[in-house]
Amino acid sequence: MSDRPIYVTEPYLPPLEEFIPYLEKIWESKRLTNNGSMHQQFEQALCDYLGVPEVALFNNGTMALLTALQALRITGEVITTPYSFVATGHSLLWNGIKPVFVDIDHKTLNIDPSRIEAAITPKTTAIMPVHCYGNPCDVEAIQHIADNYNLKVIYDAAHTFGVQDSIGSILRHGDLSAISFHATKVFNTFEGGAIICPDLKTKQHVNNLKNFGIVDEVTVVAPGINGKMSEVNAAFGLLQLQHIDRAIARRREIDQVYREQLNDMLGITLLQQAGQKVANYAYFPILVEPEYPLSRDELYQKLKDRNIYARRYFFPLISEFSMYRGISSAQSENLPVATAIAKKVLCLPIYPALCENDISHIVEIIRGN
Repeated sequence: MSDRPIYVTEPYLPPLEEFIPYLEKIWESKRLTNNGSMHQQFEQALCDYLGVPEVALFNNGTMALLTALQALRITGEVITTPYSFVATGHSLLWNGIKPVFVDIDHKTLNIDPSRIEAAITPKTTAIMPVHCYGNPCDVEAIQHIADNYNLKVIYDAAHTFGVQDSIGSILRHGDLSAISFHATKVFNTFEGGAIICPDLKTKQHVNNLKNFGIVDEVTVVAPGINGKMSEVNAAFGLLQLQHIDRAIARRREIDQVYREQLNDMLGITLLQQAGQKVANYAYFPILVEPEYPLSRDELYQKLKDRNIYARRYFFPLISEFSMYRGISSAQSENLPVATAIAKKVLCLPIYPALCENDISHIVEIIRGN
């Protein structure tokens, strides 16, 4: 049994001494929030690193999702996936929007485009897909449907920092993409998030909404909210950008070790990438099949008994929580693939500081040693 707990993830933290100069600049400026110097530098640095036109920073990814829906004036019904973190569904309910759940693809675990059209009604105004585990959705198929039915597309891109398809950042797809910089993510600013905007006009509208709708001292143009990122979080983000490539490279190494050592394991299915040119290795999900000697929950408990805290991402489905059960599209018979996957999935620990001995220990337990 491990002497210390091994969690599914651990935040990457650069050397503390490297952060001190950033804090000293903040102390000198006495500017703690509201579009200060660090905030402005971080937004531009993110545009450059990610290769996107405009970035509007937020205090967290959920606030970014909430504001993206407001920015596009989404109402009525939105088609989305049940296989995600609850913030995806909650952002809709908080905006008075009805989620309409459709099933997922059995290979990518992303929303299945072939199921979307049948879920469209006269009340449908948008599609909110999730790039699950950082694996891209079928963006072309989704956009084709949206264009045919005049729907908006808002991507919950919480997992996708640095992910690219053959042309560039996956964040450039849809009308807006919302990303998270939470402590558990590949790239973190303690807490934080952003909306990727296609142009400056859209970004200015988003910025108004995240700052109470204030334009100037005497002008308020919208019932906005306080979603601003602080200078401390922005400064930390600037520092993190100097380390992120090494952090992702280490994640890739861990991913490869898991694949080499579990690829031939009877009853364990490894999720493959979904065609991205550049991955970020945000998660390492396995599917525990009936051929494996233990059930998924038995393996989860076996690891937990040995101080290894894998996570059943995503179980239960969003559609199974009490605030969603009454929605007709939430019924399990409408979501056979998502329902089955949620009972089999287990995400193994993956983070830059995970050492080789820990990886071997986890693999040995899964292999029954």
